[in-house]
Amino acid sequence: MENKMNRILKQGILPVLAPELRRIINHIDDNQIDDLIEIRLRVGNPLILERRRGELIVDSRGYRIKDIKQGYLVTIKDIKDTLNLMTRSSLFTLEGEIKAGFFTLTGGHRVGLVGQVIADEQGIKRIKHISGLNIRICQEIIGAGDKVVKEIVRGRNDIYNTLIISPPRCGKTTLIRDLTRQLSDGIPTLKFNGLKVGVVDERSEIGGAYQGVAQNRLGVRTDLLDRCPKAEGMMLLIRSMSPDVIVTDEIGSEEDVKALQEAINAGVRIITTVHGSSLDELKLRPSLKEIINTNTFQRIIILSHRQGAGTVEKIIKI
Repeated sequence: MENKMNRILKQGILPVLAPELRRIINHIDDNQIDDLIEIRLRVGNPLILERRRGELIVDSRGYRIKDIKQGYLVTIKDIKDTLNLMTRSSLFTLEGEIKAGFFTLTGGHRVGLVGQVIADEQGIKRIKHISGLNIRICQEIIGAGDKVVKEIVRGRNDIYNTLIISPPRCGKTTLIRDLTRQLSDGIPTLKFNGLKVGVVDERSEIGGAYQGVAQNRLGVRTDLLDRCPKAEGMMLLIRSMSPDVIVTDEIGSEEDVKALQEAINAGVRIITTVHGSSLDELKLRPSLKEIINTNTFQRIIILSHRQGAGTVEKIIKI
């Protein structure tokens, strides 16, 4: 029986990989990549498949190897052919996205890239001579928020302001994506009516938007701002879409915090995330100290990877 990852690869990833890369990955045993997260391509270096249980390096036959020197070496042709397939031979049409360092494929898969940066005093103008790609596999997990959603619901038509603290790769984006869906659609088992949710997706990771349309299920009452800076996006949503809830990922700057406070003062509920391992750690950061100490968030969820991505270590109720 074909597993979920195999379907994702066949439908959204393999068709846009260079022929040689496609052939190699096709020959890898399905059980070795059923938890695939990223495909890393670096010119002159081994093809590396990042999995939740650790990286996988294979040779030109798709066989796992222990000696990294025996791994298949990615060529500049692999990179060029892959980019041509991904952009339908029209790389220039994505120049605006590429200068931000990434673009999104159909299905919500995100492609990060590196190369020679052309910049001036106003910032990055373009990236050329692309030498590396990071293909991040998009996998929405319906039900990822089941364990915590009942803790943030506050009656039929309200929720608590919620902060999710998590180290990298511990499932915070997967969690807020599913919470967004549930809060937008409504939760019959909790007698919770759906709310208007505005998502500011600065890095195209929550909605995984392709040409402005979310590729992940965010709910019927959700409005998405893709690739929009968080602080500006929150104010834009309040002015134009009258959301009940605003969802963002990875706050950190003083501008982000100020916008969060303005949204809350406007009567909008907030769900957001931040990189970290504990509440005490956040209190040491100047930009976050005040918003933590003033109990802006009534629910604080701490994630880890202790029992796999998305492990809920603690839910703090304030």
